[in-house]
Amino acid sequence: MIDFLLTSDAIMALLTLTFLEIILGIDNIVFISIAANKLPEDQRAKVTNIGLLLAMAQRIILLFFVSFLIGLKEPFYTIDKSWLQIAISWQALILFTGGLFLIYKSTSEIHEKVEMPDHDENSLKKKKFKTLSQAIVQILIIDFIFSIDSILTAVGMTNGLHPNHNYNLVLMIIAVVISIFIMIGFANPIRKFIETHPSIQLLGLAFLILIGFMLITEAAHLSHTKLFGNEVGAIPKGYLYFAIAFSLFVEFLNFKIQKKNKNTNSV
Repeated sequence: MIDFLLTSDAIMALLTLTFLEIILGIDNIVFISIAANKLPEDQRAKVTNIGLLLAMAQRIILLFFVSFLIGLKEPFYTIDKSWLQIAISWQALILFTGGLFLIYKSTSEIHEKVEMPDHDENSLKKKKFKTLSQAIVQILIIDFIFSIDSILTAVGMTNGLHPNHNYNLVLMIIAVVISIFIMIGFANPIRKFIETHPSIQLLGLAFLILIGFMLITEAAHLSHTKLFGNEVGAIPKGYLYFAIAFSLFVEFLNFKIQKKNKNTNSV
């Protein structure tokens, strides 16, 4: 186990996944903050921390459930046509459905953030909370919705890293725990940073589109899909890591240029 966690692939997956988990958690922090602001001042910090800990618990539970389904590799239905051959398993079905969901959710989130940036926040602000328990129930629902994106992303980033799926599960749990505790410690600074630099969140959503496409091709590969006699291959995860690292490097250069121009203009 330790040898696997110290491999370059596992470390790169852990760093990338932790980053994406934090990006995915930004919306969660925003919604939890809005819910917390409906309570008295002395209860807001408490309910924010409770909300993030509940998010961590829900994600770990879902990880075990999804990991069980991913482990079902035996085909339960086969399509054998002259132009198409597929051996469908629960593993491939979960990956394919997850990939479609990530692509749909990411594109719709990008649309809403560009066209209607305050849509979801305004709908939540209309709900009043009289007690701590009411706020926690609302936060539980919010956490569950955002946990789906988180879990599918984790599965996409770690699937196939190690033949023993339990090793991949441990890696996913570590990434979720690290990201949640980072968010607990820096909830407000992280939220303000993303609000100041919305391109980071859009970049994270764009990464999810790549991960969604990768999940779909992975599902086709695991199903031994052949289209007109050509078998669909899996996309090496190294390509995804490189794309994410290169994009972040470009965004870092963009920050430096913007900061330099701001300092120049202020002089």
